[in-house]
Amino acid sequence: MDAVPSGKKFTVINELVGNGYNVILLCQLATVSRSGFYKWVKHQVSSSPKRIEDEAMKLKIMECHRKLRGIYGYRRVKTWLYRIYGIHMNYKRVQRLMNELEIKAVIRRKRPYYGKKEAYVISGNQLNREFKASQSNTKWVTDITYLMFNGQRLYLSAIKDLYNNEIVAYQISRKNDLKLVFIR
Repeated sequence: MDAVPSGKKFTVINELVGNGYNVILLCQLATVSRSGFYKWVKHQVSSSPKRIEDEAMKLKIMECHRKLRGIYGYRRVKTWLYRIYGIHMNYKRVQRLMNELEIKAVIRRKRPYYGKKEAYVISGNQLNREFKASQSNTKWVTDITYLMFNGQRLYLSAIKDLYNNEIVAYQISRKNDLKLVFIR
């Protein structure tokens, strides 16, 4: 019975005491203190102003949870309470009240980004793994790499002649985009 929270244990003990069972025996079986049980009973009977205020806050938190389909966590619920009702409340208190209500934010899936992207071209396999050239300027290959320079990433695009493995041209840019591969 150790995995059961004390509040639920006290509720069960309270029901059984009403049916004529011994408080001392029930507290020993539930592994809770008798003084803790009586303290819980006292709090159940008399509500403090803080407890009444917490119950009112729970209703507002449930309203937020219902209106926004449960997507807000305790931080955004706190902000919502301030914007709608003008209530300043510590986020820890909101978190505690949400835990008591057993509500949590629904984690939404991230949507794929369909924003602006540059067009790209996929070329066919022209060389067919024949990396030797019989004369100059017949077979060129290119590649892009990046270099760290003064804490900044610079991109290098180089064109190589396969006849003598000489770099024919190169371009350096701060961005890896189409302008990088169009060597002037």
